[in-house]
Amino acid sequence: MLENIRLSFQGIWAHKLRSVLTMLGIIIGIGSIIAIVSTIKGTNEQIKQNLVGAGNNAVRIQLYQGDWTYDLSYQAPPDGVPVIGEDTLEQVKALAEVEEASLYRTRNEYGAVFNGNLVLDGGNILGIDSHYLDVYGYQITRGRGFTEKDFSGIRKVALLDKTASANLFQGEDPIGKTVEIKGEPFVVVGLVARKSGFEPVINSLEDYERYASDYSSGMVCVPDSVWPILYQFDEPQNLVVRAVTTDDMTAAGEKSAEILNSSLSVADETIQYKGEDLLEQAARLQDLSAATNRQLIWIASISLLVGGIGVMNIMLVSVTERTREIGLKKALGARKARILGQFLTEAAVLTGIGGLLGIGGGIGLAYAISSLSQAPVAISVPAIIVAVVFSTLIGIIFGIIPSVKAANLNPIDALRHE
Repeated sequence: MLENIRLSFQGIWAHKLRSVLTMLGIIIGIGSIIAIVSTIKGTNEQIKQNLVGAGNNAVRIQLYQGDWTYDLSYQAPPDGVPVIGEDTLEQVKALAEVEEASLYRTRNEYGAVFNGNLVLDGGNILGIDSHYLDVYGYQITRGRGFTEKDFSGIRKVALLDKTASANLFQGEDPIGKTVEIKGEPFVVVGLVARKSGFEPVINSLEDYERYASDYSSGMVCVPDSVWPILYQFDEPQNLVVRAVTTDDMTAAGEKSAEILNSSLSVADETIQYKGEDLLEQAARLQDLSAATNRQLIWIASISLLVGGIGVMNIMLVSVTERTREIGLKKALGARKARILGQFLTEAAVLTGIGGLLGIGGGIGLAYAISSLSQAPVAISVPAIIVAVVFSTLIGIIFGIIPSVKAANLNPIDALRHE
C-alpha cells in the first residue's frame, strides 16, 4: 500500500498541470459544499442565538387563549385563574430543569408613561418581584434596584431601561426624577440593562419584524405590590423561569406550565398557561430554508460528479500511456490485484489531495462570503470529514474502470504496444 501511494505521488508530480486540472472539479465541488454547509450552520446558530438571546436561558410562561396570549388590556381577567401562590412557585423552583423562577405582570401601553410632554410610545410596563431582574439577566447600571421596603411599603418607584430613559429624558440623568404612569407619579430609582448587552443580528426586514420587537420598546418596571394602583387587583401573573441549560429550556417551560394549569378551573378550556418554546421556534425557522439549502448542496455536488468523470478520463489516459509498463510488470509476475490496487490508489490519492485543497478553499470562501454579506459562519468539522472521505470514494469509484482495464491487459499485447 505504501509503495502504491509513493508511486501515485510520483505520477502526480510527473504530470503536475494535468493533475491540477483533473483535481479542479473535485476542489470546486468540495469547496462549494464546505462553504454552503458552513454558512448554513452559521445562519442556524444565529437564528437560535437571536431567539434564545444572551444565554440567560429564560423562558416565559404566559396565559393563552387558544394560540394567542390573553390580553388583559382589552379583556377582563378570566374566572377560574387564581393568583399564583408561593406554594405553586416553590413547586416550579423544585423542577430539576429550573434554576430560578419569578412572577411578573405586564402591559404594552401606548401613551401611558410621561415625563412632562415627552411620552413613551409602545413601552412595556412590568410589575416585577425581587427575582425578576436576576432571572431575566438584567443588572442595575445606575442608581439602585427595588428594596424590600419598596415592596412592603407599596412605594411608587420605577426602573427604566436605556430606551425608556432616552425617550423620556433625552440624555438627562433620570435618577431621582418623576415620571407619570397611568396618571400616577413614580420616582425613577435606577436604570437596568441586560448583563451581556445582547442584541439580535438584524440582516433584513424579516429579521427586524421577527426579533426586534422584544428589544426596541422601552421598558418600565415597578414593584408588583404597586400593580393594583395601576391596574386590577388579583390579576393573573406571568412566570419566567431560568433553565439550568439551554437544552433544558423546552422541558422547563412545559413542566412549569403543567404546574400552573393544574390550579385552573376555567370554563373555557382554551385558556391555559403555555411556555414559549424558543428552541422549537428556532428549529421551525431553520427548517424554512432547509429545502433551499439542500438544493444548493445538490447543485454543488454536480461539480463532484464532473470532477469524478475527469478523474476517470485522466486515469484512462494514464493506462494508455503506461501500457508497456503494465505489460512489463505482468511479465515479471505482477498479479491483477496488484495492478488494480496501484491504479485505484493513484485515483484515490488524486481525489484525496483535491478534497484537502477543496476544504481549504471552502473555508476561505465561507469567510469571504461572510465578510461580503455579513452572514455568520460556523465551520462544520463533520462536513470536513465527510468531504475528505467522499472525495476519496469518488476517486475509487471513478477509478475502477481504468484500473480494471489496466489489470486485464494482456502482457504480450501490452509489451508490443507502441
